[in-house]
Amino acid sequence: MNAETLAGKPDVTARRADIVREYGPFDGATRIHGVTHDGHLVWAATGATLIAFDPATGQVTRTLAADSDAGTAFDGTCLYQIAGTRIHKIDPATGEVLGSIPAPGNGGDSGLAWAEGSLWVGEYRDRRIHRVDPETGRVIHTIESSRFVTGVTWVDGELWHGTWEGDESDLRRIDPDSGTVLERLEMPGGTGVSGLEADGADLFFCGGGASGTVRAVKRPGRREA
Repeated sequence: MNAETLAGKPDVTARRADIVREYGPFDGATRIHGVTHDGHLVWAATGATLIAFDPATGQVTRTLAADSDAGTAFDGTCLYQIAGTRIHKIDPATGEVLGSIPAPGNGGDSGLAWAEGSLWVGEYRDRRIHRVDPETGRVIHTIESSRFVTGVTWVDGELWHGTWEGDESDLRRIDPDSGTVLERLEMPGGTGVSGLEADGADLFFCGGGASGTVRAVKRPGRREA
């Protein structure tokens, strides 16, 4: 079974993504590699530092020195950051690395999210998302995608991931067991997604790659259970 079949219909009708705000570019940040939300602040990985900004004002309020060349996540207490072939657990107050596990893509990793006691790790060019034990790095489950995976987030029981190939990029809601594509939000041409996080309410935050920006995209209305 190929990736197109595993990922469901690749031609699910897309709606245009509604970009409601753009943050940055930020001083000293030439690229955004990953984003997360801690309930108050948006954190963005910029390569050598993690910055945190207030989404209401856009003002940067925190900066931590940290290798941060891919996805970022928050478990309610600690940050997790992909750095090369490792995923570091970081104290957001001090920047101290509290632990480290191997990244499943061995350096080809992209998006990162926390949900259901696990880390969900995108593997960029291999077009996969892995559910990973945060203590050992053991891969629990793997989901295939039909597009490059550039960001991962969970919100209200929904798994979304970002894609970016050439000048095309979108946000996809997928079935967490089969990878079937259920919904798509299409970004404007030339607008990439490098990192994805939901705020738990009505916004997605999308890393903007080499633009050095983070874009807020309106999340589709909640569906009835």
